[in-house]
Amino acid sequence: MKQVVQNYKSGELAVLDVPVPGCKPGGVLVRSAYSLISTGTELMKVSEAGMSMLGKARSRPDQVAKVVQSVATNGVPATYRKVMGKLDSYTPLGYSLCGVVEQVGAGVDDVKVGDLVACAGNEHALHAELNWVPKNLYTPVPDGLAPQHAAFGTVGSIALQGVRRGEPQLGDVALVIGLGLIGQLVVQLLAAAGVRVVGADPDPVRCELAAGLGAAACGDPGSAAVEAAVAELTDGHGVDQVYLAAGGGSNQPVELAAKLSRDRGRVVDIGKCRLDLPWNAYYEKELDVRFSRSYGPGRYDPEYELEGRDYPIGYVRWTERRNLACFLDLVARGRVDVAPLVSHTADFEDAVETYQRLKEGELKAVAVLFRYAGHPDHAAEAQETPEVAVPAVPRRGGGVSAPARSAKAPVRLAFVGAGNYATSMLLPHLAEREGVELSTVVTTTALSAANAQRKFGFARATTDLDAVLGDQSIDAVFVVTRHSSHAELTCKALHSGKAVFVEKPLALTEDDLSGVLAAVEESGNDRLQVGFNRRFAPLLQEARKQFGVRTGPASVRYLVNAGRLEHGSWYLRQGTEGSRFAGEGGHFIDTVSWLLAADPVSVYAVTTPGNEDLQVVLRYPDGSTATISYVTTGAPGFPKESLDLVADGKVLRLDDFVRASVHFDGSAGRKRWVSSRLPKARDKGQEAELAAFVRAVRTGGPMPVPLESLAATTAATLAVQAGLAGGAPVTLARAR
Repeated sequence: MKQVVQNYKSGELAVLDVPVPGCKPGGVLVRSAYSLISTGTELMKVSEAGMSMLGKARSRPDQVAKVVQSVATNGVPATYRKVMGKLDSYTPLGYSLCGVVEQVGAGVDDVKVGDLVACAGNEHALHAELNWVPKNLYTPVPDGLAPQHAAFGTVGSIALQGVRRGEPQLGDVALVIGLGLIGQLVVQLLAAAGVRVVGADPDPVRCELAAGLGAAACGDPGSAAVEAAVAELTDGHGVDQVYLAAGGGSNQPVELAAKLSRDRGRVVDIGKCRLDLPWNAYYEKELDVRFSRSYGPGRYDPEYELEGRDYPIGYVRWTERRNLACFLDLVARGRVDVAPLVSHTADFEDAVETYQRLKEGELKAVAVLFRYAGHPDHAAEAQETPEVAVPAVPRRGGGVSAPARSAKAPVRLAFVGAGNYATSMLLPHLAEREGVELSTVVTTTALSAANAQRKFGFARATTDLDAVLGDQSIDAVFVVTRHSSHAELTCKALHSGKAVFVEKPLALTEDDLSGVLAAVEESGNDRLQVGFNRRFAPLLQEARKQFGVRTGPASVRYLVNAGRLEHGSWYLRQGTEGSRFAGEGGHFIDTVSWLLAADPVSVYAVTTPGNEDLQVVLRYPDGSTATISYVTTGAPGFPKESLDLVADGKVLRLDDFVRASVHFDGSAGRKRWVSSRLPKARDKGQEAELAAFVRAVRTGGPMPVPLESLAATTAATLAVQAGLAGGAPVTLARAR
């Protein structure tokens, strides 16, 4: 079998062929499905291995002390040989996985061959195809919990034990310092326990993630925002508990803990951070400093871990194994959500490359999973609920083809609908475009059709849709009606052989989306464009060009200050017209997907109680993530849209389609590109999009956006509502 190993002397990482472990009594042999990389503990070990000998010594003074003692006891030559022999050998990596029981050892009666189990232990839950795991370090996976999520069991137990050490109570306020993998889980566990949480981390992406997963407020620990949030939530008294989930050599976490704790508060150390306690600050508040030892009681006790001797529940309520089972139960019941934490999933064969990318900072991740052969994504994700299937996009058939046309012949367009958006954002550009003829406008009321005819010069105005669809002289139909009619009208227009431009959304339900794609297949007509215009905005196009080719995963933050709707707006008719986000959220998902050159694979959405504010987290195949904050409660005077894309040491910033910038480090130091002048007006790409559509119709070339992308964006938009209803991440499963 294969296993990930590391040589601590040279720093070499490798996937080696090693013997299959035997199935000893008191445990089970488990074939791995997914194992989790601890981006804190494991990366620290990988980084240390790459240091010089002096660097290794400085990073592990505890080991240096042992060497000194050995020299005193055994002499220099013997100690040297011992140390070099230990350093120059392969050591395993990994301690958290989920897999299938392949063989059951003697004395085990709680699982059987074929059962799915979560496993723990830095000697038993390794990054390897097969592991022998003793009884107290595995637990059965609850029904319906996906194996990739069950692989979080060990790190979840670490977070859970830390929370237990803090003894939170309903109504408490807690501060979590460090929002890496453990910190994100601590935030969710505290929120599930009725605790209001403030998060502190210098990474704004991690802060946004924690805020979307239950934190009341988050901010940079060096800023005034965290202190202000604590003061507001506690009436100035300070937090009841501080959970130190940070690493590194800075003493800032323990100093901040003292500053923001209440009198006689508790400080719990979960991570491995510097602990030079400022005596006066801790003494004056009589702070209770506690340590959390890994997964819980039983850790480092060989009788418990290796021999399977459980502690009586009446004396030790929460052991390692019971913590592991408890955490999985919380995930299975939706009280803790690990899906948004998965930044990247790599094939096990690519383990070395994955570690290198993490070490070098190319892959920025909260959690990374290894996926093992024999356990493909579709098998695992089939257990994940809810799930939205992206309907299979048909290949273009032969029933209808783009008509041959003279290069000088005008493109004849018909409009179905002539409301505010059509008359303000589309028709003015088309009316002035050379080579375009506005043939017919169709509306439900004669007056609106007549108004559009007069204003924009349509040759005809009518309320008879069938007459337009039957007119063979019309090349393309624009569907710009209310949302609930888009899918049906698009299907009719496709069947009539017309090219179709439909304003967003393409569909309001999964059935409607499937119907549109069925119409493409039945008619053989794939000449379809949805009005996702932002990707065509000149300012954003130029910013993307200046950013250059992306090599590593990206983090995207998109703030949409949508504002409140006026009373009586038809957008509020959710029963017939769908939710507001279903109507326009595709704009923002499409923009992100275009920037990342990929379609999302999962969607997680939460809403703020009492209003329509949404946080939508999208995950992409290469590990990129995007958070779309769609808010209605912001200040009306604040810009509507702002976007940040961070990747490869570069940052792209877009401010409401008025200005853009790209910041990066070059050979001559820090550089940046800033849009040279403010545009005369916000250009969100409608004119360029229409030009691309007309060109495609005239030449018979491809539509401006591939049909696969249009379907994926629509499916992701619909998945937001499904996720809100189910309270869980939604996997976008491709139809097969």
